[in-house]
Amino acid sequence: MIRALIIVAVAVLVLSQTAFVISQWEQGVVLQFGKLVKVIQEPGLYFKYPLIQELHRFENRILVADARPAEYITLDKKRLTVDTVSRWRITEPVAFFRTVQDYRGAIARLNDIIFGRLRQDIANHNFVDFIREERERIMAEVTRGTATAAKGFGIQVVDVRIKRVDLPDEVQASVFARMKAERERIGKRYRAEGEERAREIRADADKEKEIILAEAYRKAETLRGEGDGEAVAIFAQAYGKDEQFYSFLRHLEVYEKVFASGTTILLRPGSSLLQFLEGPGSNVSPPATAGK
Repeated sequence: MIRALIIVAVAVLVLSQTAFVISQWEQGVVLQFGKLVKVIQEPGLYFKYPLIQELHRFENRILVADARPAEYITLDKKRLTVDTVSRWRITEPVAFFRTVQDYRGAIARLNDIIFGRLRQDIANHNFVDFIREERERIMAEVTRGTATAAKGFGIQVVDVRIKRVDLPDEVQASVFARMKAERERIGKRYRAEGEERAREIRADADKEKEIILAEAYRKAETLRGEGDGEAVAIFAQAYGKDEQFYSFLRHLEVYEKVFASGTTILLRPGSSLLQFLEGPGSNVSPPATAGK
């Protein structure tokens, strides 16, 4: 019984060292004493000799290498910090294993290649060109150069992208200060232009007000003169029709204004002002003198 259990255990151990499964997202390389025996790029169940042969598994999917942000210098001597990310896959597992060994080694090599290519291309372009028009074309050139260099490592580079572009911290402070000063200068210019325009509008309004007031005064004086003329004509016409009745009405108006004010008036007995107060038909002609 014990012997049977030992045999079963040994068989299971040997089988675990002999049989292996390659998944759909994997590929493998079987080596015997460091020499290539088999390259497996299709999923399925496979076998190898235990102890003398070893299996190395590699990803068959597209992988991502996220590099650290690095500082670069443009053609016009301006510094910027670029954060890149690349997508790649292992196409030749044997070359991959012999050159970079594993995933970590591959990322290190790829990041070095990308850094060198990007530094070279950025150094040949001005800051504005890289930020605006030439950015996509530069990254396409970096992708082609990186793919060519990485091919010897058994790696196919799908693309290289920029995640973020920043200025160094010390440069950002000076740029923000210049931006603030520029905005303040523009604001002062706009305020000055606004004040100048406001002064022009106020001057035009004052001028128009003076013109309107002068025109209104002229029309008022004209109307007043015409009214006075019409009043004089009416008075003259009324006086010409009945002089005594007109004189009587004028005296009544004088009585209303003089005697309603509470003022004491001393008149001579023969004053013409009293001619309509002495009685009907009285007619006193000497002039009147008044005192308070």
